[in-house]
Amino acid sequence: MHTHIAEAVKRPDLIALQPDLVCLRFETMKIYSALGAVRHLLDTGAVRRGDTLIDSSSGIYAQALALACHRYGMKCHIVGSTTVDRTLRVQLEILGATLEQVAPSKNLRLDQETRVRRIAEILAENPSYHWMRQYHDAIHRYGYRDVADTLDRELPAGPLALVGGVGSGASTGALADYLRAAGRDVTLTGVQPFGSVTFGSEHVSDPDMIIAGIGSAIEFENVRHESYDRIHWVNFDCALSGAVGLLRAGGIFAGLSTGAAYLTTLWERRRDASRTYVFIAADTGHRYVENAFAKHADAPDIDTLKPHEISSLHELRHPWSTTYWRGLNTPGNPGPSE
Repeated sequence: MHTHIAEAVKRPDLIALQPDLVCLRFETMKIYSALGAVRHLLDTGAVRRGDTLIDSSSGIYAQALALACHRYGMKCHIVGSTTVDRTLRVQLEILGATLEQVAPSKNLRLDQETRVRRIAEILAENPSYHWMRQYHDAIHRYGYRDVADTLDRELPAGPLALVGGVGSGASTGALADYLRAAGRDVTLTGVQPFGSVTFGSEHVSDPDMIIAGIGSAIEFENVRHESYDRIHWVNFDCALSGAVGLLRAGGIFAGLSTGAAYLTTLWERRRDASRTYVFIAADTGHRYVENAFAKHADAPDIDTLKPHEISSLHELRHPWSTTYWRGLNTPGNPGPSE
């Protein structure tokens, strides 16, 4: 029996769509990140019960941190983007978290920079607040050790391929690193939106992109580039096709980052069928109904989609590009040739 809803909600489901194709489905994945981080801060004495924790969020991390604060008796303040919808706003309010949303921005970079700047202002006024720094503090990786242990225990012996959104770097990167440390042969494929600086696509915009959580407009220190074997850049239309295709084929209603990961996984699996493929479904599809799933009739069939294989970031183009990455992103060599 669980003593708090956060402990129950965080547990993922492993769903085998095919013997070698598995969906790691979360209701909201970042609860693992938030719970592990808050627990570590309390255990080390960095914060005490009753303190206020603050961070920036475009959506699911806000809910995760609010639940973690509720679980451990902390106060929570979120500086949110305009993508925080009414459903989440009401939940945060009832949970006791405070939310302030920044003004709409023309692009992701301005939105993230505005939120970070606002946090700096709040910290200057309230020096006792603790900034969680989900994008930069490695404590957000700790919670995923339990997930990696579950995967190692429940998946068949043999090589694995892990596919998911890069985001802050705490989820896919940590899972792969923990599994490799346990002795598993793991390839890691990261999914990015166009316009993200994390793997150098900031020069290619996607005006329809509403999957900001898997990319970034500022550098994230939690991303360990050398952990990723391949990178896929997927635009909104392809992500929607993947999400619709997954719902039709597997009955799994998940967000756009999951759609992008599913699409990517099917392509990687066709290239190399020697591994068990695990793709991450980080959240459900509910917050994407009006802006994405309602357009399902216009989504291309995923079987008609194919990525552009690139050797230089200058070759990046819509709707979908990919490259081998691991080992290329090292000091003095930031990735595919510029």
